[in-house]
Amino acid sequence: MSGLLGCKVGMTQVFDANGQVIGVTVLQAGPCQVTQVKSEETDGYNAIQMLFGKKKREVRVDKADEYKVGQEIKADIFKPGDSVKITGRAIGKGFQGTIKRYHTHRGPMSHGSKSHRLVGSASSGTTPGRVRPGRKMPGRMGDGNISAKNVVIVQVDAEKNIILLKGSVPGKKGNLILIRKV
Repeated sequence: MSGLLGCKVGMTQVFDANGQVIGVTVLQAGPCQVTQVKSEETDGYNAIQMLFGKKKREVRVDKADEYKVGQEIKADIFKPGDSVKITGRAIGKGFQGTIKRYHTHRGPMSHGSKSHRLVGSASSGTTPGRVRPGRKMPGRMGDGNISAKNVVIVQVDAEKNIILLKGSVPGKKGNLILIRKV
């Protein structure tokens, strides 16, 4: 199995064998139910569709014939020390200006200046007479899918389907997370 759906619960700290504190993210991983099996012969690729709560996602697999509709997949497919890739939806920052969004410089702060945090000139004058594509302008920031690669699993509680990952995971508490083996 190459992946599992889960939910971000929060963050905490645990101690390793040497007594060092490790910041970990707690994930409720599974149980997920297989709702559809896609094979190379019928769909052109091997994948399974999983249900976690009320949300469904598709995960690619090597052999689709190993899975059946209704099969339950739990957190015990992972073990401590595994390196995984975590994909989740980032926290949105709302509508932001260019200084926060693209780290541009501000205007002069002296007397008479009226462009402290404004964009500045958007383009050249009469020619081309328009704003060229790709200009860094204010707009919506964040709220996209982010993947964290090579995140290490610290602990797995197979009975409660809880996984502790070293470090942070994209998104806020309650977000749907896809956990895949690297």
